[in-house]
Amino acid sequence: MSKSDQYCVIMAGGIGSRFWPLSTQKFPKQFQDILGTGRTMIQQTYDRISKLLPAENIFVITNLEYVALSHQQLPEIPADNIVGEPLMKNTAACNLYMANKIAEINPDATMVVLPADHLILKEDVFLEKLAIAFNLASENDYLMTLGITPTRPDTGYGYIQFVDKKDSDYFKVKTFTEKPILELARSFLDSGDFLWNAGIFVWNVKSIQKAFDNFLPEMTQHFAACEYNSEGEKSCIESIYPKVQKISIDNGILEKAKNVYVIPANLGWSDLGTWTSVFENTEKDENQNAVNVKNMLSYQSEGNIIHLKNNNKAIVIDGLKDYIVVDTDKVLLICPIEHDQLIKDYVLDLKNLKKGEKFT
Repeated sequence: MSKSDQYCVIMAGGIGSRFWPLSTQKFPKQFQDILGTGRTMIQQTYDRISKLLPAENIFVITNLEYVALSHQQLPEIPADNIVGEPLMKNTAACNLYMANKIAEINPDATMVVLPADHLILKEDVFLEKLAIAFNLASENDYLMTLGITPTRPDTGYGYIQFVDKKDSDYFKVKTFTEKPILELARSFLDSGDFLWNAGIFVWNVKSIQKAFDNFLPEMTQHFAACEYNSEGEKSCIESIYPKVQKISIDNGILEKAKNVYVIPANLGWSDLGTWTSVFENTEKDENQNAVNVKNMLSYQSEGNIIHLKNNNKAIVIDGLKDYIVVDTDKVLLICPIEHDQLIKDYVLDLKNLKKGEKFT
């Protein structure tokens, strides 16, 4: 296939509430430099894919609220390629929206869909596997995904089971499973035929449109009402979005389709979805503390993650073990690392407080 037929959509609409208080409604995690690399998460995602594709073939779909932020952080991408959704409708709607938009520009297009906020340490492997997926999806009616070789029985990820019938780069998908309980995750790992679902998808526009026709026909009809890349696109999208079903691409399409294939990939991948995953991917001091401050004294303290917005502040900790300490302009969070999945609940509880929303 010609390089000019290859496109990318970066999905950047989430608010990253498990990552509060650093990630807030106004300034979500994909627009932040969480690991201190000098580039934000969305910029790193762009840097990776721009080694393969020209900027004019790269699109961003985000919330209307974050369009200006996206322009600011990705000045290389043409302004028309950054698209704002009027409402959050999960991932099926934005996938169909972008497939229709790209199909209108190039009916022979094959597209990769990438989350904006993932860490990929092995970029060369990522680009190599992506090239394989692009070729397969451009020549076949396949819905391709990259599956991550699991390193532990993690309950925070979805899993993909594949059918191992050949010595090959890719395999037919048997099932998708949402985040499993620990026992199930352990058995998945032991079986050897499960991969983590990284939410990285590759398909040609005709194949994904056909899948929507088959499995989410109402959504297809709603989106068919709009004329893409035209003056009226924005107002048409605003009028259909309230009627569109809120469902993930996994539940709506991939769990039902019979033509889904996975490429196993060892990418040094993390979705950096929680403070635990940041702790795992950050350098630590001799006491296994992951700290972003210059001036810290610690006594009998180990296994903590400490993140201060003002990292010129001095901090002293004594007797603290396995805690998250995050200090921003408006919020101080102190909680055990093992409770990091409860952070979403803290945010909801705070929103219910009078004036609480200004802290979230």
